Amino acid sequence: MTRPWFDPAVVLVAPAAAVMLMFFVYPFAYGLVLSFQPQEGGVFQNYIHFFQTEDLWRTLGNTMQLALPATCINVFFALAIAYATRTKGPYQRLVSTLLVIPLTLGTVLIAEGMLTYFGPQGWLAQSLRWLQVYEGSIRLTHNYWGVLISLVITGFPFAYLLILSYITGIDPVLPRAAATLGADGWNRFRHIYLPLLTPGLVMAFCLSFVQAFSVFPSAVLLGSPAGTTRVIAIAAYEAAFEQYDYSLASAVAMVMGVAQLAIVAAALALRSLFYRGPVAGGKG
Repeated sequence: MTRPWFDPAVVLVAPAAAVMLMFFVYPFAYGLVLSFQPQEGGVFQNYIHFFQTEDLWRTLGNTMQLALPATCINVFFALAIAYATRTKGPYQRLVSTLLVIPLTLGTVLIAEGMLTYFGPQGWLAQSLRWLQVYEGSIRLTHNYWGVLISLVITGFPFAYLLILSYITGIDPVLPRAAATLGADGWNRFRHIYLPLLTPGLVMAFCLSFVQAFSVFPSAVLLGSPAGTTRVIAIAAYEAAFEQYDYSLASAVAMVMGVAQLAIVAAALALRSLFYRGPVAGGKG
């Protein structure tokens, strides 16, 4: 057999490696090196300044208080709805189609809609007053709750579609076999679906968390940028484009990346506590 003059694997891998170096490895390495080049002080001055400045290190906790609850809410309800619509039918297509709308609108348009409809004079507040359910001032914008609702609206469709792709890949013969042996719906979910879904749930959690942790437009438009929703992305933006201290901004971004990596690593470590077997449970 004549060997081809070129290796297709090399032809495909080389451009992919070049893209990885250009768009991921080089920017990360550049930002990491830049973070150790402060305008004043030693090489660790930016990191010392970050953890010694209350206005900076508090942004880490503020971001966690938004990202973790939003991620848990998205994954929980996405799992529940994906499980309910796991069989192909009109409901699955309808839900999937409707959830594409928030993905196409984007964060800014969703924030503008929330300001219009969820504000003190929006349709929600007026409807509750008209129904005499609540007479006080309803504030779902320019505070913590506005940003949290925005993160749920923008993050839920992504989590749902990702989990749905995993749950529809589980062989339906497995739960049917369990049903013939007397297992009810809860036991089928707990002993069959949940163990096989664990890798997908962890992946959905990690991706949703990274997406929520990088919140910026919602925190500015719907939150309180100088208060409870002053997230770490705002701190990095101010350091770069208001103080023109790109070294400090890089250090803030590195802290942001380490915090995300810690949560992702913890989630991946917890995955090992669940069942790991030789069968993936796919239809193929």
